[in-house]
Amino acid sequence: MEPQLTVTVADEVATVVIANPAKRNAMTAGMWRALPELLAPLAADPAVRALVLTGAGETFCAGADISTLREPGDEQQALAVRAEEALAAFPKPTLAAVRGFCVGGGSQLAAACDLRFAEEGARFGVTPAKLGIVYPSSSTRRLTALVGPSAAKYLLFSGELIDTERALRTGLVDEAHPVGALDKRVAEFTRTLVSRSLLTQAAAKEFTDGRTDRDAHWTEQARGSGDTAEGVAAFLERRAPRFTYGL
Repeated sequence: MEPQLTVTVADEVATVVIANPAKRNAMTAGMWRALPELLAPLAADPAVRALVLTGAGETFCAGADISTLREPGDEQQALAVRAEEALAAFPKPTLAAVRGFCVGGGSQLAAACDLRFAEEGARFGVTPAKLGIVYPSSSTRRLTALVGPSAAKYLLFSGELIDTERALRTGLVDEAHPVGALDKRVAEFTRTLVSRSLLTQAAAKEFTDGRTDRDAHWTEQARGSGDTAEGVAAFLERRAPRFTYGL
């Protein structure tokens, strides 16, 4: 199989799969380039209300394809950062479903998702110190926001892999599940996500990511959306709400 990113959409959830099985789903330069282009139409598609990023088979992503590092280093890093930033800026909830190795560029992508659910036995690492690479400042800040300065330094200074239990304890992972249970939990949780108000989710995503200049924008969006009126009516009528923001 040629290294590629594949996407399917079902039940309002887009699933993006990292597929490079010959190299533990390592990201090639072409795959880094393809990710922003793949995400753009999904972001604009009203039929997509959440996104799951995962790896083919039993590995999430073992990082960047080291053979491609023979290309100019600055360009390689710029490709990865553009892909990471496109994923972080995706305007709908994103969830990384992690099995096996989530290392280097894999951890970079997982950290750019809003949430990370892992299967027990997954291994996480941020490994630029093993290659003498300066980790991008934006990626470092994102990692630090997730796990705190001390844990970020541990990962970056050592390049050592940590297990699912430690990743959960540090905040790198939000939920950990037994082998065989991850897919069911991801499907269950994404059903919950798509049933909620995208208005609330999109505003909350910007605010938690540090935007401080969009209060007036979201106040105006709330006034015109109808989601608040629908949510209150559904609560009073004891029925499931039918939110329409973004449709």
